[in-house]
Amino acid sequence: MKLICKITFTLFALVCSHSLMLKAQNPIVQTNYTADPAPMVHNGKVYLYTSHDEDESTWFTMNDWKLYSTSDMVNWTDNGTVLSYKDFSWAKMNAWAGQCIERDGKFYMYVPITTKENKGAIGVAVANSPYGPFIDPLGKPLISNSNADIDPTVFIDTDKQAYLLWGNPICYYVKLNEDMISYKDEIKSFPNTIESFGERLGDEKRPTTYEEGPWLYKRNKLYYLLFAGGPLPEHIGYSTSANPLGPWKYRGVLMPREGASFTNHPGLIDFKGKSYFFYHNGALPGGNGFNRSVAVENVEFDKDGTIKPLKMTAGIKTALHTLNPYVKTEAETIAWSENMKASQNKEVGVF
Repeated sequence: MKLICKITFTLFALVCSHSLMLKAQNPIVQTNYTADPAPMVHNGKVYLYTSHDEDESTWFTMNDWKLYSTSDMVNWTDNGTVLSYKDFSWAKMNAWAGQCIERDGKFYMYVPITTKENKGAIGVAVANSPYGPFIDPLGKPLISNSNADIDPTVFIDTDKQAYLLWGNPICYYVKLNEDMISYKDEIKSFPNTIESFGERLGDEKRPTTYEEGPWLYKRNKLYYLLFAGGPLPEHIGYSTSANPLGPWKYRGVLMPREGASFTNHPGLIDFKGKSYFFYHNGALPGGNGFNRSVAVENVEFDKDGTIKPLKMTAGIKTALHTLNPYVKTEAETIAWSENMKASQNKEVGVF
């Protein structure tokens, strides 16, 4: 019996050691079509919220949001569906790009939804855990400004002021109140100038490269506004400012147009001393602009604060640490998986 235990432990240790040097594993998720990555760092983990393209879609057929988590940037746990547009009583359809953030022990998820009146809107759902369950505290949209109400991103500055940004083809913003489910002052927008977002040629209605998918990030004392840039197919561009509300200075293309998807969506975080950029493409079999896949790259900055340009690659090759044999690892934790999906129900959860 002791010999069997020793052999088992040795094999497990070898597997764990090998997991440090896995083959690169973009896309992160191989068992579902995922898009619009929204990474959140909390308590030593990255929680990656994604939208979900239904199989064999020929349009943006998206009904729910999924969650994946990791502590080593290679092995990801499938935490299942955490929210659906059906969880909002006022919603008709669509579960597009959203983002979750933690404040004072609660988790707030901001999501764009089409209302029963066929209008664009942004809802907010609240939970006591990053895994949910999330509930709609308002029973109505938080933002119902126009059909441009898509792709919300949320950011809390070091002074505790929270900001919500969103929009296509203009970037709107509001300052959120401390309760995170209401806002102060009126909805405003950033000046859509060439100096702020770069010049787009041949489209008088869209004079700049800003298209959609804003993401607000801060490093040292510099603010970064990343966005999906046009014309289609989209690239990722970014601008910087000394203030979270601008004025913004266009810094150029971060990731060029490539991959099988005509859209893209940025997410940038710092985690365990490194920086990571999340995006989507159409890399999985059957992938295209409506069947997308979330991926990640390492990020480096120049001394002046600009981000070194990125290309889509095969992904991260080295895990930050081995799996701990003395800590429970869920069976839904994967580095690479094919021909097998996790399932989920209300009684058991994800299995």
